[in-house]
Amino acid sequence: MNHSLAELEVIVRNKICGVCTDRAVDGACALEEPSTCALFRLFPQVAQAIQSVSSDDILPYIDAIRRNVCSVCCEQASDNSCETREQVRCSLDAYLLLVVDAIEEATGKTFDKSRLQSSGGPTQVRPYPEFSS
Repeated sequence: MNHSLAELEVIVRNKICGVCTDRAVDGACALEEPSTCALFRLFPQVAQAIQSVSSDDILPYIDAIRRNVCSVCCEQASDNSCETREQVRCSLDAYLLLVVDAIEEATGKTFDKSRLQSSGGPTQVRPYPEFSS
């Protein structure tokens, strides 16, 4: 299935914004500056990074995001650390599994979530050692 970048963004917004912790009671974005949301500020890079991977393992997607998105994000420090990501305030990082699932589903791929292991708590994507401080 071929979707335009704009169509993919609408699909991801419909899936993510409704569950985002930065939404207001009326469902609107409650960020002081909605343009600071890394997921949508860098959406072209996010979509390209996800579409460049074909795996049932989340780690290659994380790697692609760190290389192609985090590396150009103004929040990431020169040593590849990211305080926003580490404080679980980065929507891209916090909702990465849902974002991957939404884009893969929209493009006709499948992401086999049965291989993911639950730790009993929220899923937090951790950087590869070579990308962390």
